[in-house]
Amino acid sequence: MVQSTKSERSLGICVFLSLFLLQATAQQPVTPATPKQTGRPPQTAQPTPQSRPQPTASPQSTPFVTPPLPGPPAVGPSPSVIPPQSVPGITSQVQSASPLSLDEALRLANTQASAFQQASGNEKITAEDVRQAKAAFLPTISAPLSYLYNTPALGLNAGEPRVQSFIANNAINEYQAYLAVSGDFDIAGKLRATVAKNQALLAAARAGTEVARRALAQAVVEAYYGLALAVAQRRAAEGNLSAAEEFEHITSLLLGAGEVASVDLTRAQLQTIARRDELEKSRAVEEVAAGSLRVLVGYDFTRPIATTELTLSMPVDADLSRFNVADVSRRPEFLQFESQLRAAQSEVKIARADRLPTLSYAVLGGFDTDSLRGPALKEHSGMSAGINLNIPIFDWGVRKSKERQARLSLELAESQRTVALRGFTQQFYAARAETTSAATRVRLASDGILKAEANLNASIARYRAGEAQIVEVTDAQTTLVAQRAAYYQALFDYQTAMARLRQATGQ
Repeated sequence: MVQSTKSERSLGICVFLSLFLLQATAQQPVTPATPKQTGRPPQTAQPTPQSRPQPTASPQSTPFVTPPLPGPPAVGPSPSVIPPQSVPGITSQVQSASPLSLDEALRLANTQASAFQQASGNEKITAEDVRQAKAAFLPTISAPLSYLYNTPALGLNAGEPRVQSFIANNAINEYQAYLAVSGDFDIAGKLRATVAKNQALLAAARAGTEVARRALAQAVVEAYYGLALAVAQRRAAEGNLSAAEEFEHITSLLLGAGEVASVDLTRAQLQTIARRDELEKSRAVEEVAAGSLRVLVGYDFTRPIATTELTLSMPVDADLSRFNVADVSRRPEFLQFESQLRAAQSEVKIARADRLPTLSYAVLGGFDTDSLRGPALKEHSGMSAGINLNIPIFDWGVRKSKERQARLSLELAESQRTVALRGFTQQFYAARAETTSAATRVRLASDGILKAEANLNASIARYRAGEAQIVEVTDAQTTLVAQRAAYYQALFDYQTAMARLRQATGQ
């Protein structure tokens, strides 16, 4: 009986150690090098003859299917297949989805209804303003046609021909048909200033479209890597829960053999509960992150979506010497501000021109007669031309107020540009500091995972030899989980901070 108990304990410990070592190998994302070979074939766990205690509620898989974690495939017992979780509004059946690349996500986002599309529409509207302003230099051609009826005069003597009752009219039935050509002479420079203003506004609208596009790209990058981070955290949580359940099972076997105290099983169960809670939280975060990316790329909420993995295959470079604060001036916002300044200056010229005399011309050709045939049509056909000079004298200070208002708008635009320059400079230094810090954290987290795995293996060995309490093993498990989470978070922070740094330098 004693010999059977020792064999059972040794078998359980071997199963436990094999699971932990293989799990660490399958989820290790810290080095792209080939894993070290042990020199022996992998061990396959054999089912224990002893009845296994019923575990707590099995974790349910996420409805979003994602690519596998980096690293070699795990060898040994695989976790049991668990039915997917039913989520309202999401298909309950796990569907495979090919990873969506970041470039494809950006392309899809540019075609969806967004602030970028609205800015593009505003740009097209402003282009029509430029076309209208240029057309104001050209004469306008119109064809006014009219028919006037006048009552006959009353009290005429017998035999007297009928005449119109109103002296101002030429006949009882009067027909008028003209071809009119009219326009303005730009003696005050108002038309030229209007064209310059609309051209500046068009340049500002184009810069605004680029600003909106870059803001949309930044949102897509953050949502894309946010989903990648959520997937990595969920998969890590599933692996951590599987390891915790196996450790709980081994502890229950040792407790049944009388090798450990009952408090060890309680602590192992608490560790499993904590890992299951982390898994549920990671599922919720993944659902929210997937929904955010679906909205940006135009996917239906029932359509599976997946991203590429957060791995060290992504370039992590702490050398940011190619980014300089002088590059901040390359941002499209500055082109937008400069165009707005030019538009404000042209607005001042327009307001000043309204206070000066205006000169216009009109050429009129056609006929004005009481008959559409006969000699009267020829006698009353001809052409007339005229030039009008309009001199503004008094308007209660309205035009002067508009000029003063335009100058105040110009001063406001200059102030906004100065404030924006300071803000963009601050954004550059903040993004560069965040990128450098995230790159350093990636390296630290990589080293931390290696050390945490070594610490966990040593704690298990000490616990097997009876030199350590179970709390040492659970603390080592918690430390490894925290290091993996820190690693994935650092990768996410690096990618998003690098995107903000490129945006801050106009790239």
